[in-house]
Amino acid sequence: MKPMFSSMRSTVMLLALAAAGLTGCGGPGGDTSLFPLDAGHRWTYQLTTELENSTIEREERQLITLGRADLDGQATWQRRSDDGANYWLRSDDSGIYRVASKSDIEDEPKLDATRRYVLKRPYAVGTQWQTPTTAYLLEYKQDFPHEVRHKHPSIPMNYVIEAVNQKLETAAGKFDGCLRVKGLALLKLYADPVVGWRDVPLTTLEWYCPGVGLVRLERDEPGQSTFISGGRVKMELVDFH
Repeated sequence: MKPMFSSMRSTVMLLALAAAGLTGCGGPGGDTSLFPLDAGHRWTYQLTTELENSTIEREERQLITLGRADLDGQATWQRRSDDGANYWLRSDDSGIYRVASKSDIEDEPKLDATRRYVLKRPYAVGTQWQTPTTAYLLEYKQDFPHEVRHKHPSIPMNYVIEAVNQKLETAAGKFDGCLRVKGLALLKLYADPVVGWRDVPLTTLEWYCPGVGLVRLERDEPGQSTFISGGRVKMELVDFH
């Protein structure tokens, strides 16, 4: 995990949705069937954002894999979105994880301080990990800047593999053997003078399917208070090759 909101929000979301070894034939190590890293793939997603002010925004985004790219003296595998977001990933027996990211306004890739797992092994129900996230949709109605993420740029989100062997259907086709991941983070915010401070849940559901990767993502960030507004975003695969 980027709303149909603005191109800036879109860039932030795709960067977040972004994996060290190499196999003998020069490809990424580990099992990457649920998140392909090799060069030449293209994903087209339909993003739909529903904000609590009744605004609905839609747009398409594309991601491509660029293949091997050495970074900081080590082999990585690069992805790029059509709005200029780049990220570098690795894969090994522990899973698939991001190691760096870069937007078009940055000169050099920014290395992640720790591994940011996309998927952690074993790919079985109950596997857990933690990765930082931020608020993509929450906004202060009166404070400036409005985006909550400026005050809370890094929030720990706990992920768990909830289900395996899931069936899924999108405009891109029917998929079997998919894995569903749930992420949950709690962000303490001042809601209003009556409720006071409360924990706002940030929830993500992600579906990964063999040979294709991320097929669907749903993000829910409810504000629903006097001082805070939020919404939900759905990202669904419409084409892959």
